[in-house]
Amino acid sequence: MLLTTAPDTPPLPTTTAAQILNLLLPHHRTTDRARASAEAFPGQLRRITDFVREGAPIVFTLPGFPCKSPNPAKTLGHLPDMGERLSLAFLDALCTEIGRIHPPGAHVVICSDGHVFGDLIRVPDDHIDAYADELRALIRESGLHHLSVFDLRDVLGDLPHDTKRAHVHDRYAPTLDALRAEVRTDAPTLALYRGITRFLVEDTADFHGTRSALQRECRRRAYGVIQRSRAWGALIADHHPYAVRLSIHPQPAGAAKFGIRLLDAPDAWTTPWHSAALHEPDGTWTLMPRARAQRLGRLVHRDGRPSHFERSGSGGQRSAATARR
Repeated sequence: MLLTTAPDTPPLPTTTAAQILNLLLPHHRTTDRARASAEAFPGQLRRITDFVREGAPIVFTLPGFPCKSPNPAKTLGHLPDMGERLSLAFLDALCTEIGRIHPPGAHVVICSDGHVFGDLIRVPDDHIDAYADELRALIRESGLHHLSVFDLRDVLGDLPHDTKRAHVHDRYAPTLDALRAEVRTDAPTLALYRGITRFLVEDTADFHGTRSALQRECRRRAYGVIQRSRAWGALIADHHPYAVRLSIHPQPAGAAKFGIRLLDAPDAWTTPWHSAALHEPDGTWTLMPRARAQRLGRLVHRDGRPSHFERSGSGGQRSAATARR
């Protein structure tokens, strides 16, 4: 009598989607105290399931990587450095892990949004262009095949930057009255408003008025930043309607966007473009303001530019080898 075995039954798309989301959960950027399960993210599960069912690569969009903070006490300059390099490598590695569960793999579209609100955060447009161009170069030279960069130049070409900003704002941004009402009634929006206000205050290095006047101005600008950020999100949805939306801002479980932490940092709001990277003696990396990292370690250069700091005791040879990767 011949013994036969039944063919392996492929996993259900919903099961695969949950496995993929479980890869993201350890990196969830949130202010929630308890870690949520995959079932707490029904919107993300539905979108991932659609890709799995179609046998297509899962597309994630990540608004962020806008430009470096203009405050020299926070960053090493206006170009990407080790913080961005490590973050890009993390995102690419995450896509590789997803490919082990879902063979068609995954792709992250980095939606670089510096030009969207460059005038509000007081960063020159040529610095923003240089930052985005360097991101593309890092991705290409590092062989990060699961990543790409999308910015306003891909949408509106070589129009003047102010014209592009006005176009996006007029077509997609919520009204100021509607946003003010939301800040008054919605806790996550209030937290976002406060977080952006804090960043604007910290990023201002040359204000000559009083502290209270600076805070008033930054509160006003924070509304504009949120308006433009919402507009950018709506534009991205038009261009990538089926993508799974990631966010560099903290997001509660079940939100439409999945907050993702790129590197370890003291709080849930710190990003590579508001900080410098410090290499710890145990080989890990931490993001913190440049002024603090400078007190804790020595500056390391890469390709003739400041790259990161190395805490005493990290081991010169090991750190140098890590920096070359």
